[in-house]
Amino acid sequence: MSTEILSCSFSYHSTPFQIGYEEALSTYLLRLQTEGSCQALVDGRMTLIETGDLLLYKPGDPYHLNVVSTDGSATVSSGDYYVICNGPWLDEWWRRRERSQKVKVVPDERLLSIWRALILEKRRFEEEDPELADYLLRSLCLAVDRSINTQSALKGRSFVATRMKNFIDEQAGTSFSLQDIADHVGLSVSRTVHLFKDCFGITIIQYTQNVRLSMAIERMKYSTMSLENIAETCGFGSYSYFFRIFRGKYGVSPAVYREQEK
Repeated sequence: MSTEILSCSFSYHSTPFQIGYEEALSTYLLRLQTEGSCQALVDGRMTLIETGDLLLYKPGDPYHLNVVSTDGSATVSSGDYYVICNGPWLDEWWRRRERSQKVKVVPDERLLSIWRALILEKRRFEEEDPELADYLLRSLCLAVDRSINTQSALKGRSFVATRMKNFIDEQAGTSFSLQDIADHVGLSVSRTVHLFKDCFGITIIQYTQNVRLSMAIERMKYSTMSLENIAETCGFGSYSYFFRIFRGKYGVSPAVYREQEK
């Protein structure tokens, strides 16, 4: 295989924790903070690491991690996904771009799902398929690059707006409110609505409807689900509402559209 995975897991610390190496790393280390905060050695300085901070270390880099309380208590909270790996493919991947040791990304479900799949594959031990693990790691690295590229095109406040967008993408099949989105990013409803529109040029409601319509069209084309069931499972709540939104977007009813696609 072109990659070797030495360790891959999700780590959560509720009590103080430290790890460091007297000598430099001999492997690549990718670490994504998903909950709470900690401190890590970045460019020679202990630096605050918060949710969405992706750490990238190459062989030869020093590494130190410190999970401590900020208020002096014995309770801490820090969760992260990590993978320790090596191999010729990783050498080539690393050289494709200039890489900072710390970069802010949105920890969306698409990236995390690949990470979870890799973790589960490594837990199989004797049943593990080295080729599958190899390709999962490559997929993870490419997904990391995509997340970095996406975030580099979006600065500052758009990080929060992207978290809103990912929330909608992941929850589109369920019923949620503007308040739910606002709570997810820690803003008021008014600020949430205006920030999303400023960053993406479309309202939250319009974007949500577009995502749900896209889901509905896929199910109309590739499943035998009833239109009423499609409306319900795509987050529209009722067929009458789905009918109105669909005809307003495409000019025909869902039934006519489905018949035309046969």
